[in-house]
Amino acid sequence: MVITYSSNEIKKIKIKNFKLLESLSGKKKSIQDFFSDRATVIMFICNHCPYVKHINPELVRLTNDYIPKGISFLAINSNDIEKYPEDSPENMKKISHKLGYIFPYFFDEKQEVAKYYGAQCTPEFFIFNGIGDLYYHGQLDDSRPNNEIPVTGYDVRNILNSLLEYDDGVKKIYPIKKPSYGCNIKWKK
Repeated sequence: MVITYSSNEIKKIKIKNFKLLESLSGKKKSIQDFFSDRATVIMFICNHCPYVKHINPELVRLTNDYIPKGISFLAINSNDIEKYPEDSPENMKKISHKLGYIFPYFFDEKQEVAKYYGAQCTPEFFIFNGIGDLYYHGQLDDSRPNNEIPVTGYDVRNILNSLLEYDDGVKKIYPIKKPSYGCNIKWKK
């Protein structure tokens, strides 16, 4: 397993639409159909990564807390499934059911979404305000497997609470970046 440390430099990216396979339905869907005018959280996750497994219960709590407040969440798996079959769309569907994901879980077969956003590892979070400006890029919180820090979602919750303070979702932003820690995205050759 490799741990990825993102640089402190934040890219100026706008939220962008892609058409991807949504694992629960088994159909290709436009991810923009799931964007919110309040805020959208794009999470790069996968099934096999121990860092993602460590935070999965908090992902479920987090989404249950913030989706009713108008925040949308999308999970994207960009891993090479030939080398990591545990991350296949069929297994993504099983994990979604098993863990009770209430957010869509997309498969980025061509890895174009991960490349566009500059995602490097799983888990990695990108939060956009209501007009699609990047507001946050980084970790869920400081918890890691075996570091004995509780998984609270502190960093993501802090950003989402800040965005919710503004009714129009258009707050003037100064993007924040915190390093993401986890497994490298498994790139195709």
